[in-house]
Amino acid sequence: MAIRAVLWDIDDTLFDYGTADRIGMRNHLDHEGLPDGCTSVEQALGLWEELTERHWARFAAGACDFQGQRRDRVRDFLRAALSDEEADAWFGRHVVHYEAAWSLFPDAVPALDALAGEYRHAVLSNSAFVHQDRKLRTLGVRDRFEVLLCAAELGVSKPEAAAFHAACASLGLPPEEVAYVGNEPDIDARGAADAGLFGIWLDRRGSGGRPDLTRIAELSELPAVLRGDTRFGAVPRVG
Repeated sequence: MAIRAVLWDIDDTLFDYGTADRIGMRNHLDHEGLPDGCTSVEQALGLWEELTERHWARFAAGACDFQGQRRDRVRDFLRAALSDEEADAWFGRHVVHYEAAWSLFPDAVPALDALAGEYRHAVLSNSAFVHQDRKLRTLGVRDRFEVLLCAAELGVSKPEAAAFHAACASLGLPPEEVAYVGNEPDIDARGAADAGLFGIWLDRRGSGGRPDLTRIAELSELPAVLRGDTRFGAVPRVG
């Protein structure tokens, strides 16, 4: 059965989250100062990245809400018992610097352009609608997607099959007619494949491995993969 729609991840797939987060936090720390226990900006950036992954995992598992993971991240980073208002204020000041560094990956718009005439497009993100909708609008690509679904509103997150199936249902398509593209091998590509979609791992870091997955290194490779549909004879890129 042919692929009729592409379901997209956003952060570190279309949007260069990693770069924006590091630049934004570096500029934020220039104003706020280093947190207790950190002796360099690089150490602080590493700690922030570690805490981001930890608290996003808690949110994805349903252990806290979206705003709660933000507040807990700030408290752990600063090693301080902040009130909700204090944590929100600190994070809000960070967001100003983070948003100033927002950008799409250079291959994002060309890939969307190349696929525009052949496939429908939607987004499934493990974030919250209000944030991802604003991000896509600011970056000028919100109108490229028919549907935007996020874990905070769905009540279920990737890699759960229910999240992928909700996105397919919103498009009115069966999973086997939908491809999912994301930068996480297990949360995105493996989760999508296990849910019956055509899962594609965007391996921007060149990690390699994972012969069980269809892998691309950049979005310029995506049109050929979709048109060949590796599940039906084309050879996936592995390494």
